[in-house]
Amino acid sequence: MNAHLQPTGSAYFIAKETQVAESHTLSVLVDNEPGVLARVIGLFSGRGYNIESLTVSETEHESHLSRITIVTRGTPSVLEQIKSQLERIVPVHRVVDLTVRAKTLGQERPIEREVALVKVVGSGELRQETLRLADAFHAKVVDATTDHFILEITGKSSKIDQFVAIMKPLGLVEVCRTGIAAMNRGPQGM
Repeated sequence: MNAHLQPTGSAYFIAKETQVAESHTLSVLVDNEPGVLARVIGLFSGRGYNIESLTVSETEHESHLSRITIVTRGTPSVLEQIKSQLERIVPVHRVVDLTVRAKTLGQERPIEREVALVKVVGSGELRQETLRLADAFHAKVVDATTDHFILEITGKSSKIDQFVAIMKPLGLVEVCRTGIAAMNRGPQGM
């Protein structure tokens, strides 16, 4: 066997090989000013990191602060590198890995919710089945005509995925999702 293919025996080498990629939710508090979101996204794209979900909104109007919630996937060392690099961007005030914080608090995950608008076209029995399933999933009808519905559903991403899959054979024509909003349980803030 070639020497360059054998493990070096260092703990660093072993740790790299045994780390498994996992999904984490990061919350980033930033100044609400032009170009900040582009800089944050640029950090991800410039290093080849993928963003699975992204939401941003001003959360503290008087302080002109916005909260960016990013769901990304990577090994623990890659996620730590992402967090460290985000903290170095000048208008970033704070970066919290909500997934790590939840585990520290003895919880499996942070509270994560998403909103989706789902347009379904149909008539007759398909229309009745659409309404029955919408009720079962606690989806609200926000627009309706004789040939379509627009349904609003809120919940975990997995619930929305399931709802969308069930609506496909009933006449699904369009889906618009907000991305994940997340927060940890407990009295402390970000």
